[in-house]
Amino acid sequence: MERQQLRWDETLFRDPEVFEFDYVPEQFHQRDSQMRELTLQIKPGLRGVRPLNTICRGLPGTGKTTSVRKLFAQVEESTRKLVPVHINCQIDNTKYAVFSQIYRKLAGHLPPATGTSFKQLFDAIARLMLKEGAVLVVALDDANYLMYENELNKVLYTLLRSHESYPGTRIGIIIILSDMAVDLNRAVDPRVASVFRPTEIYFPPYSEEEVEYILKQRVMQGFYPGVLSEKMFELAVEQTMKSGDLRVGIDLLKRAALQAEMQGRRRIEREDICRAYEISKNLHLDFTVRALRSEERALLAKIAERSLRDEEMNAGDVFTAVKDDLSIGYTKFYEMLKKFDAMRLVNLHYRDGRGRTRLISLRYEPEQVLSRLK
Repeated sequence: MERQQLRWDETLFRDPEVFEFDYVPEQFHQRDSQMRELTLQIKPGLRGVRPLNTICRGLPGTGKTTSVRKLFAQVEESTRKLVPVHINCQIDNTKYAVFSQIYRKLAGHLPPATGTSFKQLFDAIARLMLKEGAVLVVALDDANYLMYENELNKVLYTLLRSHESYPGTRIGIIIILSDMAVDLNRAVDPRVASVFRPTEIYFPPYSEEEVEYILKQRVMQGFYPGVLSEKMFELAVEQTMKSGDLRVGIDLLKRAALQAEMQGRRRIEREDICRAYEISKNLHLDFTVRALRSEERALLAKIAERSLRDEEMNAGDVFTAVKDDLSIGYTKFYEMLKKFDAMRLVNLHYRDGRGRTRLISLRYEPEQVLSRLK
């Protein structure tokens, strides 16, 4: 019997919104204990006292951002005295950019694009806080992106010591980290460490049962009945577990459905899931490359080209090869390398010999890196 084709004006999606990365589900039971801890950390802010500082740490796709966003939504529904500000540090990765987003949250619009110094910007933020009697809780999501050129220390120092310059201001901080290797105790200077003193909340990887449950909820909400068979759903879960990132599974389902729609099919088939996985598995690389500055992209391209030739890369040789083209000194070069390492684009490791040689290796296939840089 001939399969019925999807008409041009039909879709497999009942609600495509549930497959977006910033979607916050109504039911989110897999992180109940972490949500309770987070609630306790910010609870002082509801009484006009500074919230406790927190680090949310876990691998990518373990519910850190969703937990914070869900908690912030609950806060905004219940009070105006505690103002939550979520900042994506992949995008806003300088001190000025971070505080521009805080100002935007309080004032309803960004500061003027030119002519405003940082002191004027923070003066305006403090005046708004004091006028409204507001307490801030600022979430720095993917805060490792601020470690380049000491931006994290600058941001934390200003937030944590705001009450010294502006008595009456109260600000708590939530840092969200996906890089398990980042040691914040070493990353921040003593002036920051002495007042930061965070509580760490760990977000473990989702179990296969939890991944199944979460993806099943998305499928039931997002697709019409019959679009995804049980067998194809099991394959999607299997591919998600292989990647270790729930976001890969969510993106895979979306892409597989779009692929089936393009072929005019009413059901998602194996070829749709397999083809979607080849794209979705590199999600982290896509997000990361998008956040790089032009000089960082140029350096990463040089590293990828050398990796393509299977050359061993020690930092000294790479610097010699790129310093003239990129017009950078060794300090700037090494700062960029450390940023790539923090962003999980490269591995920096040592080989003992005459002294210690610092080696660079890409974490992705060089072809994949170069294609995204182009």
